[in-house]
Amino acid sequence: MNEHASANKLTANDFATDQEVRWCPGCGDYAVLKAVRTVLADIGARRENTVFVSGIGCSSRFPYYIDTYGFHTIHGRAPAVATGMLLANPDLDVWIITGDGDGLSIGGNHLLHILRRNLNCQILLFNNETYGLTKGQFSPTSHLATRTPSSPGGSIDNPVDPSRFALGCGARFVARGVDTQIKQLVEVLKAAHRHQGAAFVEIFQNCIVFNEDVFEGFTAKANVAQRQLQAEHGKPLTFGADGTHALAFDPQSLGLKTVDVSDGAQPLIHDATNHNLASALARMENPDFPMATGVLYDNPGPVYRSSTADQDAAGAPRKLKDVMRAGLSWHVGETPE
Repeated sequence: MNEHASANKLTANDFATDQEVRWCPGCGDYAVLKAVRTVLADIGARRENTVFVSGIGCSSRFPYYIDTYGFHTIHGRAPAVATGMLLANPDLDVWIITGDGDGLSIGGNHLLHILRRNLNCQILLFNNETYGLTKGQFSPTSHLATRTPSSPGGSIDNPVDPSRFALGCGARFVARGVDTQIKQLVEVLKAAHRHQGAAFVEIFQNCIVFNEDVFEGFTAKANVAQRQLQAEHGKPLTFGADGTHALAFDPQSLGLKTVDVSDGAQPLIHDATNHNLASALARMENPDFPMATGVLYDNPGPVYRSSTADQDAAGAPRKLKDVMRAGLSWHVGETPE
């Protein structure tokens, strides 16, 4: 997150470019683009200080459609390029745009390292459980038995859960949003921007051509109340049409259980700084539990650029000649005694 100060505050439309937006009609990416432009306007973003970095895939066209600096990199390498940017200029406001294929397949290793290092940026992973750009093959997040051109008999690969992956990598901020639930998505993205460090946001995004309605079980209007729980720090973890159901601690399983608030059960209060609770929320799946969205975890830690600056201030050797004279070198061909 970077603080912005601008004499002439820009509107959401000011962040639109003259490029034709080339996604399929009805694609969830349009809604995410609208949400991001709204957030940029609301936080007072400056074009000259903002950079969007993407890899490969439908979502990675994003830099062409945001009127800021942008870098369309190669498959899976957006985190590596963003790392270089932030080390060279930590004052940049960097947004990484990736997808479930780009970020978790060839880019999984790069995503792991930017999360564990905790560089100051926002990482938006569009999850549609398919390779949409290359015509619908199964992706790392596709569920078992998913039939696609590359898995006609059904996928036999165990899927990766992006949010659980991020938590396992040491991410200090993990959240979920839904492409069409603009109001919540905007608030989630603002929270990610306020966070100091790497903020990871998984966005459930509908691929209308190759994987239509894959998340309908908890994103359709008729299902949101019962099948989705929108977590907010400090508020009860309730769901249902009138908040009649809630999560509570289960002492037998040492996990979570659902309870009926109308019977007098006390709901669990969301603590976004609790890693164990965030992990439990990320593991919940329909139909036994509602799908948790919102900010699951927000617990800032040391930012990588600040840590390297501290090393410099402490006098750690940074020049090659200093390293070579630090007593950890030897001459090739030297005869041991």
